[in-house]
Amino acid sequence: MSPSQKSTSKSLSSAEIRQSYLDFFAERGHTVVPSASLVPGGDETLLFTNSGMVQFKDIFLGSGKRPYTRAVDSQKCMRVAGKHNDLDDVGRDDIHHTFFEMLGNWSFGDYYKQEAISWAWTLFTDVWGLPKEHLYATCFEDEYGKIERDDEAADVWRAQPGFDPEHVLFFGRKDNFWEMAETGPCGPDSEIHLDRGPEYCDKQEVEGHVCQVNGDCQRFLELWNLVFIQYNRLGPDELEPLPAKHVDTGMGFERIVSVLQDVKSNYQTDLFQPLLDRVQSMAGHSDEERAALLTPYRVIADHARAATFLIADGVVPGNTGRNYVCRMIIRRASRFGSYAGFTEPFLARVAEAVIEQYGDAYPEIRQNRDTIVKTITNEERRFHRTVEAGVAHLMDDLQAVKASAENGLSGRTAFDLYATYGLPFEITRDIAREEGIEVDGEAFQQAMETHREVSSAENGDHETGASDVEVYHAVLERLQANRQLGDDGVAYDPYYGLETEGPVLAMLVDGQIVEQAQVGQDVAVVLPASHFYVEGGGQVSDTGSIVSVYEPRWHIRVDEVRRPVTGLVIHLGRVERGEPTVGDMALAAVDESRRMDIMRNHTATHLLHAALQAVLGRHARQAGSLVAPDRLRFDFNQPDAMTRAEIDRVEALVNDAILDDYPLHIEYKPREKAIDEGAMALFGENYGSTVRTIQIGEPDLLSYELCGGTHVLSTGVIGPFVIVSESSAAAGIRRIEALTGRGALEWMKRRRDQLDRLAETLHTSPDYVRDRVAGLIAERDALASELESAQSKQASQAFSDLEPTSVAGIPVLAAQIPNADADVLRQLADLFREQHPSGVVVLASAHEGRPVIVAAVTKDLVARGLHAGQLAKAAAERVGGGGGGKPTLAQAGGVNVDLIPDALALVPDWVAEHLD
Repeated sequence: MSPSQKSTSKSLSSAEIRQSYLDFFAERGHTVVPSASLVPGGDETLLFTNSGMVQFKDIFLGSGKRPYTRAVDSQKCMRVAGKHNDLDDVGRDDIHHTFFEMLGNWSFGDYYKQEAISWAWTLFTDVWGLPKEHLYATCFEDEYGKIERDDEAADVWRAQPGFDPEHVLFFGRKDNFWEMAETGPCGPDSEIHLDRGPEYCDKQEVEGHVCQVNGDCQRFLELWNLVFIQYNRLGPDELEPLPAKHVDTGMGFERIVSVLQDVKSNYQTDLFQPLLDRVQSMAGHSDEERAALLTPYRVIADHARAATFLIADGVVPGNTGRNYVCRMIIRRASRFGSYAGFTEPFLARVAEAVIEQYGDAYPEIRQNRDTIVKTITNEERRFHRTVEAGVAHLMDDLQAVKASAENGLSGRTAFDLYATYGLPFEITRDIAREEGIEVDGEAFQQAMETHREVSSAENGDHETGASDVEVYHAVLERLQANRQLGDDGVAYDPYYGLETEGPVLAMLVDGQIVEQAQVGQDVAVVLPASHFYVEGGGQVSDTGSIVSVYEPRWHIRVDEVRRPVTGLVIHLGRVERGEPTVGDMALAAVDESRRMDIMRNHTATHLLHAALQAVLGRHARQAGSLVAPDRLRFDFNQPDAMTRAEIDRVEALVNDAILDDYPLHIEYKPREKAIDEGAMALFGENYGSTVRTIQIGEPDLLSYELCGGTHVLSTGVIGPFVIVSESSAAAGIRRIEALTGRGALEWMKRRRDQLDRLAETLHTSPDYVRDRVAGLIAERDALASELESAQSKQASQAFSDLEPTSVAGIPVLAAQIPNADADVLRQLADLFREQHPSGVVVLASAHEGRPVIVAAVTKDLVARGLHAGQLAKAAAERVGGGGGGKPTLAQAGGVNVDLIPDALALVPDWVAEHLD
């Protein structure tokens, strides 16, 4: 009996394990935080959320804070790119996945090592029943002797009831020191390992192998990492203690479930068994056949799970970035499905099993079931249309590599297979490795980068450098210490009011704190309160002014507003008059007209989102937006271009909602309550435990979203709404640009003026412009037809008067035909060959100011060495052009019509020279 079998009186389900973890820490004062999206909100450094700490990164960097100091969650994670990339091992071992869950608990300047370790021990041994004698703890000891050994953590471990003191082991920086980056927060960590018993060792046949913690076999399994963030790294050898110490823990959910359910593989847990059973049921395999297809089954289950969660978080299959990953895992799973006998799209049915298994814990996948099923099925169908041709070409390329002295398949070839046949690099690599050939992944990435689509669909917050953060932290702390700001910092309220009066608390010029600013200087101003909106959620920041209340008078133009650290709002602009000084009373005023235009566009964006879903389906979800005073831009998931009728329907729905003058219902409520009520949360956005909700309209066009932006009080204020364009933003992403209010009125006036001028030019009224244009087009087409007929007759008449010359007994005709295009010349060349079963013809004309040349050679003369393409090319060179074609018929062009006679004159000699 293994240690894990001794651990529990009954086997817990994965859902029970997840909930017991959350409950354990909730009972100890932790706020249960929902999982963040797989798309990191406001973090452009990451492709995906790859660990539990990502949503709390701003806290550790000092630029953010939360209303709680203790948190616990189960976080969705993806590791398929960059430094953390587990794709190669997925399906081939028992533990690696693309998507996985990370259990974590955090302390933000609250409890520390004593509580973190004792609670971990209590959960493992008292709640989950893991055997104490089989648990080990590793602590940090610097192999370079420059960082203090973590005896504090080791002593806490040894004090735990039933813990074997000999099971505390020390390791160096690689294993037991955590760092976010080359500089910034860092600290020692303590890992908990379980000895699962000698039967779990997968190296028993290896001579000299020794099972040990942090060894290379599966006997000792790392379960939980407790990170103690206590230093700030300033350089390679310089650490300083943090004023507030943090705890960041992470435990792989799939791994702990495998232990508590006493199975050797994560895929044998109830997290994967329903998915594998679904595949087996669909394929009709026996248990023996399923066992023989172990890797394909695992890859299908893992990738179906990953695709389900990605699509639920708004990621759709595409050509670059996150979208490429989504496409790749669907196509890779589909290919592995072919090993299992699937010839038609099947993955969506596996995804439905994922939804059944995870829907209670992650309701977003249940809410987006239709979108998930449709997206996966459509992508599989697209792949099936091209995969056979792509794999066939790949096999040819691999055979060529084997026949040559090359070391492997070039990255450029791999990219061409993807660009032409949609064969992702990972599939090319899989197939190549099956043939014993490696692929140059670095060269593939370089080729991808060269052809990467440029998209600005998403608009993030402004980045602030580490040095700036330190300065602004110092400003905030000083103002709070002097009681010039409250504990929450600046009294920030962009929703109620446009003007606020108060003293200038601080100013910065070129990143330096100053007491006074001069005319022409760019300045950052801190006030005790602000009604200016800080850019976020796609909405641009407010602009306006800050002016002195008393003499001496000064004026600052505000161009932008930022929040560099939580609690501090800075107004960025330029001093246009006077010399503002810290302590002066000031009036900060938002540009009211501009704010109103922004609010019109923002509320219209919500109506547009709802209308798109009403017309296209629930899959048409926001994938990026821009809300500016002069326009709105909205990106959304949609595989195909919208039809004119769909665009008109969406526009009509939005205008109907505006005319109905719906009031906006704006409320603050718990995030879970809002989501349960159907409020839409946008992927890539960070939300707190309390959210601001915007609800508009009746059930037939109900917009209900989480949103921190500014809005009008009722839809009637928006004015007219017009869609000015619908286009592609990226693969699977469409983009609408629209106008409201003044912008829409100006656009409509311009269109009306253009129509009036056109009607005047056509001598008709605006109502009949279309009929008048249609009539003119019909007249033009009739005249063109008559002209073409006349030119054809003229050309035929000119041709009939021509006689070929004889070259070595062969009829050769080289002539210029007036007013003929390439089609007419080809027809005449065909007529020549009908009249002369053996012969050569070269006809030329000046068409639209440029030479056109057609050459034809009968088949018998091709056998004697003549080639129409070569003849046409030789003639074209005389007129400054080029061309070519088949041996029997070719076409060429040039630039100089005056040299056409010279080009024709060379024909007889060319024929005589090349005739065999």
